[in-house]
Amino acid sequence: MLYHLLYPLAHQVSGLNLFRYITFRTAGAMATAIFICLILGPFFIGLLRKHQVKERIRAEGPASHQKKAGTPTMGGLIIVSGIIIPTLLWSDLTNFYVLMALLVTAWLGLLGYLDDYSKALKHQRNGMVARKKFMGQVGLGLVFGGLLLWVAPNGLYDGMTGIPFFKNYMLDLGVLYIPWMILVLTGASNAVNLTDGADGLAIGLSGLAFLAFGGIAYLTGRLDFSSYLQIEYLPGAGELTVFCGAAIGSALGFLWFNSHPAEVFMGDTGSLALGGALGAIAIMLKKELLLVIVGGVFVVEVLSVIIQVLSYRYRGGKRVFKMAPIHHHFELLGWPEEKVVVRFWIIGALCTLATLATLKVR
Repeated sequence: MLYHLLYPLAHQVSGLNLFRYITFRTAGAMATAIFICLILGPFFIGLLRKHQVKERIRAEGPASHQKKAGTPTMGGLIIVSGIIIPTLLWSDLTNFYVLMALLVTAWLGLLGYLDDYSKALKHQRNGMVARKKFMGQVGLGLVFGGLLLWVAPNGLYDGMTGIPFFKNYMLDLGVLYIPWMILVLTGASNAVNLTDGADGLAIGLSGLAFLAFGGIAYLTGRLDFSSYLQIEYLPGAGELTVFCGAAIGSALGFLWFNSHPAEVFMGDTGSLALGGALGAIAIMLKKELLLVIVGGVFVVEVLSVIIQVLSYRYRGGKRVFKMAPIHHHFELLGWPEEKVVVRFWIIGALCTLATLATLKVR
């Protein structure tokens, strides 16, 4: 909105020429997102408390988590607001990539909201029926995939995606392209959801992942940099950097309230939206396989749950971990929650650096 209102006036006020630069607008989106979260945070937290939208801690969880019972949840409303509003203010709203990112964020934010509403206000212990949630994610994948294949400019999406560390090879998914998108969006959103079990853990890791993809988006949208790095040039994709900047700012702003001891939890409203947005950006940049690297901690969290379930089912009730997801395992080993979170953040930062390194190590 600001871009469309102010940039056309650059010939009258030279300073407004700054709005042509993605880097300037990304910084503006990030700062605006932090400000919005800090302003809206107390309002939303008070509103959630008033309406008794509180977290119910499962009895089988770590004993140290029982004191968190009654903490307001559905704080993802703060996160989603902190992403969408700055993006609307600072980005080019005619850009296809930005509109797609906003669609995914809003869709999964709404789906997560319905799930949180079912748990917190309808007192359904497990929230929405898993089948309904899955159908919502699949529906998004179909819409998203259809728009990329048939509406995206320049016909850039033809079933091909990049392979990390290889500059002259692409993976051709063919007829599996839309099922692949459904898998990526569903897997990414559920991975962040599973990781959201310790104060500040999921939001901190998400911010790091958006930092990596923001850098990749900027490079992918520039012909000079993409040619030098020999990565696919996607005209207009650089505008996703503004969206990623808003997401980073939103993560920092929400962390103000979500750091230990958390004043509010993001709930599915935030975790599904964050994970889905990461998946959507990876798809649009044709860097889906990089999600395994940049989201290394998320991947390990998911694998720990899968391993635990399979072991319990096929090994006569035996468990590999004291508790899954794996961050609970370390808590039960005696690590303080804050130490688990910070150490996982450090691993996440290393994953971010490794992801950016793949652009050169090819």
